[in-house]
Amino acid sequence: MTTATIRPVFPVNGDVLHVLDGTVTKDGLTCMAGVSAPPGSSITINNNVTKETEEGIYSAPVTLGQYKNTLQVRNETSGESATVTAYFAPHFAKKYRLSIDDNIRFLQDIAAHANVYTSVFDNPFLKGLKKIHEQYQTKVHLNLFYQSVGEDFTLSEFPGIFKKEWQENADWLRMSFHAYKEFPDAPYKNASFDTVKKDCDLIIGEIKRFAGDALLGPVTTLHWGEVNVEGARAMRAAGYKGQLGYFNVDDDQPAVSYYLTVEQRRHMKKRFIWKDEAEDIIFIRSSMVLDRTKKEDIATGMDAYGNAPSGLPPYVDYLIHEQYFYPDYTAYQPDYFEKIEAAVMWAKEHGYEPAFLDECIFE
Repeated sequence: MTTATIRPVFPVNGDVLHVLDGTVTKDGLTCMAGVSAPPGSSITINNNVTKETEEGIYSAPVTLGQYKNTLQVRNETSGESATVTAYFAPHFAKKYRLSIDDNIRFLQDIAAHANVYTSVFDNPFLKGLKKIHEQYQTKVHLNLFYQSVGEDFTLSEFPGIFKKEWQENADWLRMSFHAYKEFPDAPYKNASFDTVKKDCDLIIGEIKRFAGDALLGPVTTLHWGEVNVEGARAMRAAGYKGQLGYFNVDDDQPAVSYYLTVEQRRHMKKRFIWKDEAEDIIFIRSSMVLDRTKKEDIATGMDAYGNAPSGLPPYVDYLIHEQYFYPDYTAYQPDYFEKIEAAVMWAKEHGYEPAFLDECIFE
């Protein structure tokens, strides 16, 4: 077996590029592609002759003229070649959204007050989110549990009387599968394809019933973000071709990285987005978990990205969990919506515009 001597450095297979990665012209995105090869090699990328910009690294400009692009790398010295598939998502950079995990309590409240509430926004939690949207046009993605912690409510009990109102607000609200219920932790870490698919379909079916297709989308965040390849395939089969996580690595934080390897997680930490070509899944990294961040640290925490080699996130995904809103929760955060507003203000002040991921990363 011959050992490969050329290795793509940027883009690598499955990379999703954006406008911050190069220069956009009428022909597409032009950027510098790089390849590692033995010193003294003669390397071409899409027939463009490279220059050895540093020892063993060869670079040449390439243009990505469509959503899916193929780069042909060839070592003219040895005859060895490699193929890289890279994507160009022109609307990905300088966008943001608010993503909320573990949602069930606001739905239980609305169901309990269905004969009293004239609007879903009579619920205090949704009322707060609508206020943020009205002030900043923020788009909000809600990842749902099927069953409440006390097991005294399921989505099947949510009434369909508010369906028209949900659909009227589909321009800024999304709902998706998160997990059957909150406990145990990491419920899908070793789950089968059938188990994950069943729970996905269950929650998707309920969202369709009470809110309609307009609030669904091809992106979600799995509870605890831990699943094997079979589980991720089940989510993909259910329609979730975009899957969110933290992709922690080289630290003591929970990985929240689905089935990705250490090397892939390190790549995600730098790029924030990457597609597993074999599974047809795009992974996206969340930028900040607001309930784990003090309000006064939100701006400085986001600014700190700018000091890293990879720079500010191209797309800012703010994540927070529903339960921290409620005074009876053990870790209640009375400044819940103040944190959200501080995060949204940072995004606005730094030129980020609200957009759902399905509006930004798919063809």
